[in-house]
Amino acid sequence: MKKKNRFSVPSKYIFAALALLCVGMMFASYSTGFAGETLGRISGYLFVPFERGINFVGGWARDKADSLEDLADAQARNEELQAQVDELTLENSRLMQNQYRLEELEELYALDQTYSEYNKVAANIIASDAGNWFNTFVIDKGSADGIAVDMNVIAGSGLVGIVTRVGDNWAQVRSIIDDMSNVSAQVLSTSDLCFVKGDLQLMESGLIQLSQLRDPEGEASIGDTVVTSHVSDKYHSGILIGYINELTLDSNNLTRSGTLTPAVDFEHLHSVLVITDLKQTIEEE
Repeated sequence: MKKKNRFSVPSKYIFAALALLCVGMMFASYSTGFAGETLGRISGYLFVPFERGINFVGGWARDKADSLEDLADAQARNEELQAQVDELTLENSRLMQNQYRLEELEELYALDQTYSEYNKVAANIIASDAGNWFNTFVIDKGSADGIAVDMNVIAGSGLVGIVTRVGDNWAQVRSIIDDMSNVSAQVLSTSDLCFVKGDLQLMESGLIQLSQLRDPEGEASIGDTVVTSHVSDKYHSGILIGYINELTLDSNNLTRSGTLTPAVDFEHLHSVLVITDLKQTIEEE
């Protein structure tokens, strides 16, 4: 069974008819004066809704364009502000580093004045063993600057260690916290002799070993100052090492041992002073 052909009018004919109607109405309005209230009312019904729709769409498009433009401006402003924040953060970091460096230099200057009887050379630490503690490290001064093996090294408030190797423009330092370090010392208040030994495990708690304290009267106590002794063959006497943290009587009932809080912060070393006078030379003179 054949389907009936549905009657349809091409859109171009509809458009042509509407155009002719509009032209006809325009002609009628101008020739007969029919443009008055009736034609205006018809135009209002036909075109005003269409015009409102166009205005609405146009307004929406303008709002979207303005919103996109505002968003682009906000993003650009945000990027500009972020760049300023990054610059200020970097500048603040530089200022903090400069402040820390200034404080460190002031400490070195005060230390230089404390041990003014010795000649010294300032040096920066340029390398160290792996880990957080400066048990051995390298400085940027060497034999060309008058540095030699067995020269004492100080920083912060006291003794850091001793020079063990030297090159033309570098030197290696073993600090008193290193396991290989053993310093002859004495309690300042009693002049009793002892030894200060490095111990990296203890250093995790900020302490070093104090042993063989010859204190028969038990006069030494917590908080007493410990310095290098006059009987040391490499260390100048009287250099601050640290403060007694605890003491216990040894099994021989003659000596005492314990721990010492060092005067130097061995976790944050950057610069040091090297005493260029060797102890043997001083004693010979």
